Amino acid sequence: MEITAVEPLDKRRSKIFLEEKIAFVLYRGELRTYQIEEGGELSEENYKQIVEEVLIKRAKERALYLLKDRDRTEKEIKKKLTEGYYPEDVIDRTIAFLKEYHFLDDLDYGRRYILTYKEKRSKKRIQFDLCQKGLEPEQISMLLTEEEILEDGQIEAFLRKKGYRQEEAAPKEKGRLAAALARKGFSFEAIYRVMGEPLA
Repeated sequence: MEITAVEPLDKRRSKIFLEEKIAFVLYRGELRTYQIEEGGELSEENYKQIVEEVLIKRAKERALYLLKDRDRTEKEIKKKLTEGYYPEDVIDRTIAFLKEYHFLDDLDYGRRYILTYKEKRSKKRIQFDLCQKGLEPEQISMLLTEEEILEDGQIEAFLRKKGYRQEEAAPKEKGRLAAALARKGFSFEAIYRVMGEPLA
């Protein structure tokens, strides 16, 4: 494989391009160790050596560091490793390692997320959030059957905080509050039922 470019990423690291495509990042000392020079050749054997001796270890350490402070999904870890210019095969092996040792489990993540937000966010909002974090629709549906999302209580709390009184609120004020709740993912049916208003 031809080393088509070696570009500085920061003061200590460089991006290595193989056959015009970015392949990985190495520190300056590693460039010397593995004799990486622009215009040179990297054998398949040396590539595998770099993967095994440097990249796999570094990717695992990076992933574990990311999981130290908070839970993350598989999609989030993949995104971070991709941003770090790790090769796809290194990312796949790192994800497999994290799953094998139960550092990464999207279903467990989803359960904890729902428990944390079931009294703070609408079912629709939770579905959207978990979808953005990479969970599959079937996984989300299954998880939502396990926990009840208390939407009426959330709507009541919001209206109470806004000082809503059905008999005193003008139609314009009711519409404004209903729109605000709808933006949070609550259905108009639930909103107007809690507000004590007929659904137009």
